[in-house]
Amino acid sequence: MKTTTSPIVLGTVLAAFAWSPAMAQDCPRGDLDERYCDADGDLIADIPEDESQLIDPDTLVFAYTPVEDPAVYKTAWADFLTYLEEQTGKKVAFFPVQSNAAQIEAMRSGRLHIAGFNTGSNPLAVNCAGFRPFTIMASEDGSFGYEMEIITYPGSGIEDMADLEGKQLAFTAPTSNSGFKAPSAILKADYDLIPDRDFEAVFSGKHDNSVLGVANQDYAAAAIANSVMGRMIERDVVSADDIVSIYKSQTFPTTGYGTVYNLKPELQQQIQDAFFNFEWEGTSLQEEFEKNGEAQFIPITYQDNWEVIRKIDAANDVSYACQ
Repeated sequence: MKTTTSPIVLGTVLAAFAWSPAMAQDCPRGDLDERYCDADGDLIADIPEDESQLIDPDTLVFAYTPVEDPAVYKTAWADFLTYLEEQTGKKVAFFPVQSNAAQIEAMRSGRLHIAGFNTGSNPLAVNCAGFRPFTIMASEDGSFGYEMEIITYPGSGIEDMADLEGKQLAFTAPTSNSGFKAPSAILKADYDLIPDRDFEAVFSGKHDNSVLGVANQDYAAAAIANSVMGRMIERDVVSADDIVSIYKSQTFPTTGYGTVYNLKPELQQQIQDAFFNFEWEGTSLQEEFEKNGEAQFIPITYQDNWEVIRKIDAANDVSYACQ
């Protein structure tokens, strides 16, 4: 399992995103990149008013956040993507991205039109890639979200957060909320534990790598999204007996789904309608995501539902600068 002992600076991730001064616009934008406008103040990129800036691709490309093996989710999303084709009259292709940075770069460069970005990547996707999130998965009663947990294995010698001192802790990726941003802020603020000063920080790349790494005792501990861990336990990828949780956070919003800002407005509306009108019963989507109790798509706003994530980013001195 490949890891690195040096935390990846967010700016390094963003360096791959090319930008041209010619794209700059003279308009309100807040934290958005200079290629976008936010005249209505909702913190996401406005749909361009100039029709020459709008796109109407023959094939829509969809990508789901790379939390686990992309092959699993190509199957899980199959029925929904077929329905999306019916509702839009477009071909829809599943794009199996391997990293959060690659997913954001694909949307920023115009190669990705519809996506589910993980919790921590939403602010970066919004500000640097023109992502317009509008929905998340929820249970039948409308509740949603997941918790960050810090896990270890039985007999590791780690019984509480203080025991992490001098040990190894696996994060997933710098753009992940539960896999890096939230635990970093909590460890520093509540326990005065700082990476590389008080414990060895490594990066696994994805949540399933971290969960497997702890279960197989490759990592002493890891910060993960418990929704991912729950699905892995449900599929018998790991055994609950091989994992001990020493910390559980408040509930965070889960994966946000949306479109790139410059799709034609009527196409964006068709895509939104497809999410909200999709019947889950008996589908591949239900088969995979009911393991977390999820049963529908509900409306959200980035401005309201991601406020806590933006506060965590602020506590970590994260900048959304895209160049």
